[in-house]
Amino acid sequence: MSQAERYRKQRNWGARILEYTYQGMRTVFLENEQLRIGILVDKGTDLFEFTYKPQDQDFIWLSPGGVRNPTSYLSTSPDPLATFLDAYPGGWQEIVPNGGAPSSYLGAHFGQHGEVSNLPWDYRILEDTEEQVAVIFTVRLQKVPFAVEKTLRLRSGERCLSIEEVLVNESDIPLRAMWGHHITFGQPFLDEHCSIRLPEQITVHSHPTPIHPQGRRVNGNKLYSWPFVEGVDGGLIDLSRMPSRGTISEIVYLSGFQQGWYEIFNQRKGLGLRVEWDAQTMPYLWFWQEFGASHGYPWYGRAYTIGLEPFSSHPTDGIAQAVANETALVLAPRQQQHFSCQACVIEPEPK
Repeated sequence: MSQAERYRKQRNWGARILEYTYQGMRTVFLENEQLRIGILVDKGTDLFEFTYKPQDQDFIWLSPGGVRNPTSYLSTSPDPLATFLDAYPGGWQEIVPNGGAPSSYLGAHFGQHGEVSNLPWDYRILEDTEEQVAVIFTVRLQKVPFAVEKTLRLRSGERCLSIEEVLVNESDIPLRAMWGHHITFGQPFLDEHCSIRLPEQITVHSHPTPIHPQGRRVNGNKLYSWPFVEGVDGGLIDLSRMPSRGTISEIVYLSGFQQGWYEIFNQRKGLGLRVEWDAQTMPYLWFWQEFGASHGYPWYGRAYTIGLEPFSSHPTDGIAQAVANETALVLAPRQQQHFSCQACVIEPEPK
């Protein structure tokens, strides 16, 4: 599209696309009468805003450090956790080919959630009308011959963001990968009035070891039926309800999705978000919980957030373990793996 065509299409009504430079990074906003979606093109296509305009309510969490340009900061130590965490804005990340802890695969070493979440992507506007806007984002990984193509679409008057993706093995050998969407929720949307709804017959897999040095919330190395799990004191915990601030950090993995969906709803605000995804490609949902008990790096007691993260694999100890437990994706030479998801604002039905 030429510059003249772009000028002719500028508008402040219906569906529209806004292009900015923010913190030195190319940034794209998809917007309509209902939603405003912010995408950091130069940092992994992170979604750092998902605002429902009628209530001025952003669903996704902004971390205490906020949005930072990873190219403007030189880490003070060779720390594989810091490669993700030091520039982590919260929000919603694309994760591939390594999920969770630092790990290695075929001689390539990955930091936490490496590597596309810190890479700059390219983008191209596919459609720009007042009825509908769509942008395609593309990236080639540096350490493994994968490419990702992702299309975000927003229609006028609707409260849903749609995402269509393709992960491509560009080599002539089979490759393994972890692929996920690191979606976090936080204040002011997330509080003790929130609850989580899932399909029936979902299994909860506890993480084998604590992720918090002072202990854990769930009795480990067990399977449970959602939403009730055994706490470390022997009592029952309802994972579908948000606890008060100060609860110890935890992560569990949810499986058994015939259809991939969840809803998180704030009863006091009368507002929630429903996320639907292709459960054949991502059969697990990681449930990360950080309610302010982590007093060390990087949270220092400042975080009240959860992650509800569709993933191809489990647990969070990285690609090497996902390959060993046979939950890593297998992409044949030149294979394309498709994935789709959408996130829709939900409100109570009128009585």
